[in-house]
Amino acid sequence: MSECFFCKHGSVSQTTTTYMVDLKDCIVIVKNVPCMECSDCGEKYFTDEVMQKLESIVSNARKIAGEVFLTDFSRQAA
Repeated sequence: MSECFFCKHGSVSQTTTTYMVDLKDCIVIVKNVPCMECSDCGEKYFTDEVMQKLESIVSNARKIAGEVFLTDFSRQAA
């Protein structure tokens, strides 16, 4: 575990979260996204690899989605 970059108090540990982005014409929700979370302030951090995959998921969703696009990270990461 390491120290939180944001609050400098809590320790961060591996967990998962739900990532959501509002694209104005569509809301993209990705469940079970791996992240590091601070035990004190709750700030969440994504690795570069996870962020690249999230950007790809959002980009693809923008092309095919209607108003709401919901997916599971582990299904998209394969």
